[in-house]
Amino acid sequence: MQYTGKMLTQTKHKSRIIHIWQVWTIYMVLAANLSEEQALKQTCPSCDATQLCNCSSMGLDFIPPGLTAKVTMLNLSHNRIKHIRSQDLQQAVNLRALLLQSNEISSIDEDSFVSLGKLKLLDLSNNSLTYLYPVWFGHLFSLQHLRLQGNSYRDLGESSPFSRLRNLSSLYLGSPGFSTIRQRNFEGIAFLDKLWIDGSNLSQYEPGSLKLIQKINHLVINLRNTNVFSAIVRDILHTVTWLEVREIRLEIEKKSLVQNSTLPFKIRKLTFKDASFTDQYISRIIVLLKEITSLQELEAIDCVLEGKGEWDTAEIASSGQSFVETVSVINIMIQNFHLFFDLAGMESQISKLKRLTIASSRVFMVPCKLARHFSSLLYLDFHDNLLVNNRLDETICESAWPSLQTLNLSRNSLKSLKQTANSVTRLHNLINLDISQNNFGEIPDVCEWPKNLKHLNLSSTQISKLTTCIPTTLEVLDVSANNLGEFGLQLPFLRELYLAKNQLKTLPDAAPIPNLVAMSISRNKLNSLSREEFESFKKMELLDASDNNFICSCDFLSFLQHEARIEQMLVGWPDKYICDSPLAVRGAQVGAVHLSLMECHRTLMVSLMCTLVFLVILILVAVGYKYHAVWYLRMTWAWLQAKRKPKRAPAKDICYDAFVSYSENDSDWVENIMVRELEQACPPFRLCLHKRDFVPGKWIVDNIIDSIEKSHKTLFVLSEHFVHSEWCKYELDFSHFRLFDENNDSAILVLLEPIQSETIPKRFCKLRKIMNTKTYLEWPPGEEQQVIFWENLKGALKS
Repeated sequence: MQYTGKMLTQTKHKSRIIHIWQVWTIYMVLAANLSEEQALKQTCPSCDATQLCNCSSMGLDFIPPGLTAKVTMLNLSHNRIKHIRSQDLQQAVNLRALLLQSNEISSIDEDSFVSLGKLKLLDLSNNSLTYLYPVWFGHLFSLQHLRLQGNSYRDLGESSPFSRLRNLSSLYLGSPGFSTIRQRNFEGIAFLDKLWIDGSNLSQYEPGSLKLIQKINHLVINLRNTNVFSAIVRDILHTVTWLEVREIRLEIEKKSLVQNSTLPFKIRKLTFKDASFTDQYISRIIVLLKEITSLQELEAIDCVLEGKGEWDTAEIASSGQSFVETVSVINIMIQNFHLFFDLAGMESQISKLKRLTIASSRVFMVPCKLARHFSSLLYLDFHDNLLVNNRLDETICESAWPSLQTLNLSRNSLKSLKQTANSVTRLHNLINLDISQNNFGEIPDVCEWPKNLKHLNLSSTQISKLTTCIPTTLEVLDVSANNLGEFGLQLPFLRELYLAKNQLKTLPDAAPIPNLVAMSISRNKLNSLSREEFESFKKMELLDASDNNFICSCDFLSFLQHEARIEQMLVGWPDKYICDSPLAVRGAQVGAVHLSLMECHRTLMVSLMCTLVFLVILILVAVGYKYHAVWYLRMTWAWLQAKRKPKRAPAKDICYDAFVSYSENDSDWVENIMVRELEQACPPFRLCLHKRDFVPGKWIVDNIIDSIEKSHKTLFVLSEHFVHSEWCKYELDFSHFRLFDENNDSAILVLLEPIQSETIPKRFCKLRKIMNTKTYLEWPPGEEQQVIFWENLKGALKS
């Protein structure tokens, strides 16, 4: 039992040690990974928390450590890396693109790319690889694009380096030192969309080498060796659709290009770029290419013709008809341009041609005799040449280009639109005409055009207005980049209109162009678009009004933000529709601007505010009328005026014994009874009556104040009429303020009839108070009591 316990203790101890070592190992691995990630971030900061690592042009001489599975694109181009090690890319298992071009790579470990099974693009171009090992590419099962050009290898080895690249789509090979292609070099490749071979010094080509590739859409090859060119052409007749040959200097070739080849051929297009030709080879190549019955298109770009056009037309004519339908000659350099022949004798070779482009080649005319033999030509492009109106008239002579439907004369030296129109009128089948980038300047009122003309391009021709010279048969009109300020042509069949880069301030009227489907009016002087303009174009599907200086008014914004078709119709919406004003929203996208209610409905808001103010005033007036506010105001004003005066006038200024305040309805009693009784008494009393003693022309309020101040007493004749008098008597009633405010006995109250204090209006609040606290005289009905009344009144006046 003791032994067993000891063994159990040792086992637990050993288990604890193992566990500690496991934890330590995990810690060290994590620490190493963390340190490598830190090193990666320091070496290439763009790799921090992103799938795309751009470490280009950073002077690196090694692949940064710490690459993980999260990286999908790694750009290490333009550094100084010389060697790729096995562990450099081991953890980058999700890499899709690896760019290593323009380094100094001379060696790669055999298993460097083993973990890159998802890689689709590998660029090792412009390095120092002297040999290509198949083992490098053995595990790149997903690779689609491989670029190996610009290295130091002279050949591809004895076998194919690409045999396992089943998904390869594009392959770039070769270098200035590349000299040999062997038969087995392309084994395993079934299809290529593009094959590019730099074979400028390619001198050995084993026949059949390119035949192993079953299909190549586009083959580009730099060549200087005519024999190699012929051998390659024979091999690819059945596999390549488009052959592009660069930098070749062609010499006389006697052998057939289709020797030992069987029909059908697949090659349809042949391009010569940066090539050099002699007259003799031109004659020979035309004859040889006729053997390739599938060839439909010939193209010469940036080439040099060293001859003068002295071609063997007899041999060319005797060799039969060419199958080529499209010829493009772009930027051809003829060294003896002034001595070049007129190509007489070539008439039989051009009758089946359907498309001809001669651009940027200093062409100034085509002889009428030759032009008449282009009987099948449908498309003619003479852009960027030296055609002037007189030479154009000879080039398009009567019966020339009889089938022509499309003519491009842009960027020539045409000056007269009328003469140009007269010349092209001879092209009875012409549908499309491009005469843009000529300096016409002015446009005549009337022109003659081909009856079937539907497309006309007059852009960049320095015209400032449009006239009825424009044919009404047009379906497409381009007058962009001119100086047009308006557009009002009647074009009933027009479907597309291009007005960009002009000076238009509004959309054209829709009525003259009812069938318009698409219009471009970008970069003009449009300030807004209205719903009426928008809806007037019934058939409009696309409108490009971008890059204008829009005034973001409320109507404009409301229309754009509530029109359902805007997103589908406006080209460039919303990115290219920017507010120019108001200043607060300048630079903002039109679709994102929202103006306030006050900004959008300023007139309405002002009207509402004015209406509201008027209603408030009206209510105040009504309330004031109901609650006698005017009376209170006027009384307050009079009271304030009275306050500024001395409380009691000097004795010398007192002229009256009493000022009598009464209602007009009580005037009979006051004037006929009271006045007679008091003024005829002995001694008589002097009374102040407003009818008799007020100063004419003086404001009634001032009269009242002055009369009260010049009177010893104020006698109030109270009655129901008094307390319910008209508003015109308020000026009389205000005098109560001063009298009651002085707290003296100058006021004498005489009641002609009983009055309940509760019936007195609230504005006579002090009067009610005095009636409740002060003795007043009542006019009695009996004569005996009246005698006592007069004695009491006289006594009150004398006190």
